[in-house]
Amino acid sequence: MYIHLSRKLLAIVLALLFTSSMMEAQTKKQVRLTVAFYNLENLFDTIDGENNDADFLPDGKNQWTPDKYKQKLHNMAYAISQIGSKRGPDILGICEIENRGVLEDLLKEPELADAGYEIVHFDSPDKRGIDCALFYRSRYYQLSDARPHPVRLKGEDYIKTRDVLEVNGLLLGEPVTFLVAHWPSRVGGEQVSLKRRLQAAEVMRSVTDSLLAADPKNKVILMGDFNDDPTSPSVVEGLRSKGTPEGLASTELYNPMAALYSSGRGTLAYRDVWNLFDNILVTPNLMAGPEDTLHLQADKASGHYGYIYNADFLTQKTGHFKGYPFRTFSSGRFQGGYSDHYPVYIYLTKTIE
Repeated sequence: MYIHLSRKLLAIVLALLFTSSMMEAQTKKQVRLTVAFYNLENLFDTIDGENNDADFLPDGKNQWTPDKYKQKLHNMAYAISQIGSKRGPDILGICEIENRGVLEDLLKEPELADAGYEIVHFDSPDKRGIDCALFYRSRYYQLSDARPHPVRLKGEDYIKTRDVLEVNGLLLGEPVTFLVAHWPSRVGGEQVSLKRRLQAAEVMRSVTDSLLAADPKNKVILMGDFNDDPTSPSVVEGLRSKGTPEGLASTELYNPMAALYSSGRGTLAYRDVWNLFDNILVTPNLMAGPEDTLHLQADKASGHYGYIYNADFLTQKTGHFKGYPFRTFSSGRFQGGYSDHYPVYIYLTKTIE
């Protein structure tokens, strides 16, 4: 009798524990967010501004009419809506946009009108007026503050380049900072212009160091068109980055795009050579930790943490540039394409109650 009751009691206890465990599991869910970066390739309006926008006016070199502008807006909105998931990215860094107005026009397009994006943008000193910006969904990211950091080129004050955009807030309740940049181009040659990109890298690295010194728990994601590859000195030495996640020191950054570049992939092509200028890097505290904290999610098949969105509709189908990104203009002619860069993205995941 005693043995029989004990077994019955044990069965009841086990059943209760199982039920409790199942209920706890049902109250938790895994959330996956997409963080992306996209160079929109000269998203200009048709209005004559104070910046050097003469080429992108109706009577300018590109004969940039309202119809062409509208098609460009539609193309970019559709492309953005497809990055990373069916709902598009939850955080999107952007460059090569003329002003806040074009961002507002972009978000009025049907593909993005209900996407729930908020805008962070500051005008930069770039002579053409092209800026960096950030789209974010406030349901996931609660913005606290944002500011631009100027990149002043020593001995070349006449060159006005883009600021580094700093955006601070809470992503799923955790402090996360996004830094968005568009480093100086390779005009004049890769090696001659390298010193300029090293100075831009120094600004991004300095901001990152200050953020981590203030709060080591702060998670920082750096992104942008660096006009350099993941293996370039500006990215490796300037940002103190590594292409593998193993053995990261607390002062190093991980670049998920490095593995893609080493496998021969890129985000833009020139003379049949692929480059991967569009980078996303993260601090080590996004690489590990409990499931209930934000961390990068790897692809199950490849093990890669970074992705390039090179969909078929974003790719040139014919002609000399077949296989390249399908851009807006080619050889001075309007093509009605998208951008000369493919977008890049990563996934962040967290288990929440």
